[in-house]
Amino acid sequence: MARITSSLWLMWLLLVATAGSAQPGAKPAVPSIPTAPAMGADTTHPIPQVTRNGVRFVFRERGTGPQAQLGSRVAVRYTGFLPDGHIFDATVATGGPLRFRVGRGEVIPGWDELLPLLPEGSRVRAWIPASLAYGVAGVRDPDDESRFVIPPNTELLFELQILSVR
Repeated sequence: MARITSSLWLMWLLLVATAGSAQPGAKPAVPSIPTAPAMGADTTHPIPQVTRNGVRFVFRERGTGPQAQLGSRVAVRYTGFLPDGHIFDATVATGGPLRFRVGRGEVIPGWDELLPLLPEGSRVRAWIPASLAYGVAGVRDPDDESRFVIPPNTELLFELQILSVR
């Protein structure tokens, strides 16, 4: 068990170390990271993956259903966290899943990039860079315009569950 943990830790360190080594102006190279076969729910050693624009994610449970394509209708249950751990939004508060079309700009760009990689039934933890979330604008508090619900330039963490893909 300690050997597996050490190997995964080393893989993560290599991923982080190589992410910042690109030449200025060059498109960042994303290393190919193999996925673990048949991972169960809430696996204790998820393998980190990174999209081409820097969304990091780990499978907590890999679904077996279809993957979304551009224009697919999906239903997603989620909880969104700020870097300090505070929840800023969750579907449990609205009483149902969020439904939208993938790739149509109906959600933050990081989700549009990530969702086509996730089979229906998957649960993931995803880190969305600020540039693929709300960027420099952030999200102001509708009840107090002098405050932010999501501050500018904030990376977000999401727990996502893909309920359906149509």
